[in-house]
Amino acid sequence: MSQKLTSDILKFMESDVSYINPILLKSIEGKKRELDKCRPFPPEIVRKLNEQFIIEWTYNSNAIEGNTLSLRETELVINRGLTIGNKTLKEHFEAINHKEGIQYLYDFLKKKKDPDEKVILEIHRLILKNIDNLEAGTYRKTNVMILGAVHLPPSSAKVPGLMGEFMEWYYQNKGKIPAAELAAWAHYKLVHIHPFIDGNGRTARLIMNLILLKQGYPPAVILNMDRKKYYRVLKEADRERYDNYFDFIGRSIERSLLIYLNALKSHAEYSSANDAEDKYGYISLNEASKLCDYGIEYLSYLARTGRLSAIKINRNWVTTREALADYARRINPSA
Repeated sequence: MSQKLTSDILKFMESDVSYINPILLKSIEGKKRELDKCRPFPPEIVRKLNEQFIIEWTYNSNAIEGNTLSLRETELVINRGLTIGNKTLKEHFEAINHKEGIQYLYDFLKKKKDPDEKVILEIHRLILKNIDNLEAGTYRKTNVMILGAVHLPPSSAKVPGLMGEFMEWYYQNKGKIPAAELAAWAHYKLVHIHPFIDGNGRTARLIMNLILLKQGYPPAVILNMDRKKYYRVLKEADRERYDNYFDFIGRSIERSLLIYLNALKSHAEYSSANDAEDKYGYISLNEASKLCDYGIEYLSYLARTGRLSAIKINRNWVTTREALADYARRINPSA
């Protein structure tokens, strides 16, 4: 297998080609504009959302990497300082460290600065603190292989230079491409370089969300239930088939926007709380089928293929009345 260098992708990204689904991107950016209309957010709502996302984000990011703490157990560890029987010390530290990594992001955002390599290294140091202090916050010094991957990470000697290129790419493209696409690319590039012995995925997902948070987006949580799909679309991206990868990340971003909008609907600047419910409340595909001329199976197909804006909650597709209306307008503009 030939080694594909990340620098090749950096050159490739100099083109104007966009890989995020334009329908999905329109939906994401539309929801972001509506979220901005709700600012300033009520402090109590923000506090509850932050608490929810910290637990969900920590649980899912660690579970993807093999941590066996449940969502409830993760909450007990990071919020109450409890230890869970039959769970390893490493798993406890992974939960505590990830929460500290999230807090570092929010503290860094207050400085209103752009991230640099030092920020990436500090996030990684926090992720591996008390787990592998020798490797925490340092680029790997040995070559690695990723089990089951089609991509062979670059040699360790090339990592510092590639990380420098990564930061150069970030500075050149921030503000030039949509925030959702910038964050998705940053995540993929970091995973592709694989700069650390351990903690690459968690660090990449934190950096992805730092980019989103800087642009006023909520953090995107990649769900553990989608772990297999997550790894599959990363493999496809390694073969230069990026569409499903961007669709996957985009849906994670959209899901978080919908959660925020749903929580803020009664405070938003629309005409009434009932209107907000109609516009942003989740509805099942069964409910959606009663509002249009399509059956559940066809709506599921539209959701899976990205033609209908929808997200998965507990393995079930849900959408919104707004998304149904938007799809109807697209297929019949004169209606």
